[in-house]
Amino acid sequence: MTELTRSALYVPGDRPAMLAKALDRGADSLIVDLEDAVPLHAKERAREQVAEWLKGLPDTVRPQIWVRINPGERGLEDARAVALPAVTGLCLAKAETPAEIAALDRVLSDAPWMVLTPLIESAKAVLDAPALAAAPRVVRLQLGEADLRADLGVDPSPDERELLWARSQVVLASAAAGIAPPMAPVSTEFRDTEFLRRSTEALRRLGFYGRACIHPAQVAVVHEVFTPSPEEVEKARALVERFENSSSGVLLDDQGRMVDEAVIRMARRILSTRS
Repeated sequence: MTELTRSALYVPGDRPAMLAKALDRGADSLIVDLEDAVPLHAKERAREQVAEWLKGLPDTVRPQIWVRINPGERGLEDARAVALPAVTGLCLAKAETPAEIAALDRVLSDAPWMVLTPLIESAKAVLDAPALAAAPRVVRLQLGEADLRADLGVDPSPDERELLWARSQVVLASAAAGIAPPMAPVSTEFRDTEFLRRSTEALRRLGFYGRACIHPAQVAVVHEVFTPSPEEVEKARALVERFENSSSGVLLDDQGRMVDEAVIRMARRILSTRS
């Protein structure tokens, strides 16, 4: 199973100098971008550069390496070029239909380890999120809110309540399909760390796990939000142990509150997160 990561740092695929430094930026995973970050005239060259860079990496490279590929036929060509052992998976930009993912699955027939993250970036994709989440190789979803806002004509207020339904739809679709919680969308704010922390905490409460980052300065804040404290981990461990050693399906915690299987599922999620 693919390890669930707290952060994914976007790196432009046409910037070799940035690629060379990206592995040391502290993120759990990188998303090498062949789509929005690369102008149309440079896409083929960027694909070649990224493929050469990937070939020079060990198969077990850390952090995880993902590649955001273009939609359509160009994306299939991207996939053919970067389906290499060092790559954990592909992020499919502007995914909208299971048929697109099925076509990508066929292209990746010789790369059985390769997993997929569709990027939900349109109204159609939000409404079809359950089908996308259940498609072959898909292990989690990710929202691309810049394109989604443009598609919806939404101009969010500071608390971004206008995006709540779309965000919850992606969380629900992921849970229903039995895949990992979705990764939270990027924020363009990397100077105001308190704003970034508050918005990331709100997304965590909503059911997201991890957040995509566009700047290395965002990584530490995202890790703080999605890393349980030692106290939280110990409390969850003790609770799970008590539950598993109990002869009853229900017990009381140290504060006299009822604990059942639903509470234990949340405790197990804490224990499964990266620290």
